[in-house]
Amino acid sequence: MSAPDALPDSLASELTPLQLRVAREIVALVRREGRRGGEHLPEVHIAQHIGTSRSPVQAALRHLSRLGVLQQDANRGFFLVKDAKDWDGAVASLLSTDDPVYLQIADDVLQKILPEEVTEADLMRRYGVARSSLRKVLSRISEEGWIEQSMGHGWRFLPLIDSLKSYEESYLFRQFIEPGSLLGATFSFQPAELASLRAEQQRIVNGGFESMTAIELFEANSRFHETLAEWGNNRFVLQSVRRINQLRRLVEYRQASVRGTRRTQASEHLAILDAIEKLDMVQAAGLMRTHLDGARRGKLKQAEAFTSEA
Repeated sequence: MSAPDALPDSLASELTPLQLRVAREIVALVRREGRRGGEHLPEVHIAQHIGTSRSPVQAALRHLSRLGVLQQDANRGFFLVKDAKDWDGAVASLLSTDDPVYLQIADDVLQKILPEEVTEADLMRRYGVARSSLRKVLSRISEEGWIEQSMGHGWRFLPLIDSLKSYEESYLFRQFIEPGSLLGATFSFQPAELASLRAEQQRIVNGGFESMTAIELFEANSRFHETLAEWGNNRFVLQSVRRINQLRRLVEYRQASVRGTRRTQASEHLAILDAIEKLDMVQAAGLMRTHLDGARRGKLKQAEAFTSEA
């Protein structure tokens, strides 16, 4: 069964924001684990891995089946039609951020054109979109953590890392907490999770930095740092790393065209994982500190270029 090369708008509109996020995470999971054609994708396993109920997982799996990368057996569930490495064309649009209203709102937020608080009526007039379509976009933005609903039909944009100063502050903060977490007495890594992270980062090094979408690259980077923070078994470190990732999401998407740095970062991630596996936590912490400092310098240059273009 052949898969379509793009996701028609009519199919994309079938998914709720939650189902869309789950579908993306399923794709990331399948690619990260290098699943092969014919393998079974148990719904329970996926729901537990993603941390959601089975209902959105079932909807996402059916959607992927319609795209031709999965096949549903009435009695046994869902199976891969093709190897994960051959999914790119079929799921490209599913993973993209090509919704024009979403992109325009993101641009306007980054350029500080929109006020902090807006109403749905204001946004409908500004972008010429129906309320039903706008609410899907706002729901997606809410899922991503940069807007929240206020009273009535009002919405409030949450703070973002969207200036050179805030960008530098965020990286300096991370240089304090992430290496320290690796050296903590409570740090303990999970071998299966480490192997999964290594496979995903190796895929980026092997060419994924060019073929993966901005969302996939950002999520892979976030997953690496959040997993290591989770291994530290300190809830405050984990909450801090997760929150910073939410705050920097939009700017990271816009900088996705600078892809060579993604390969460098993934190589550095692999070196950190090697040190952790050898239980050389001093080296791992040193590599993490160097990695974050290099990322800080590179991101500041990119952010400065973006600011000058805005």
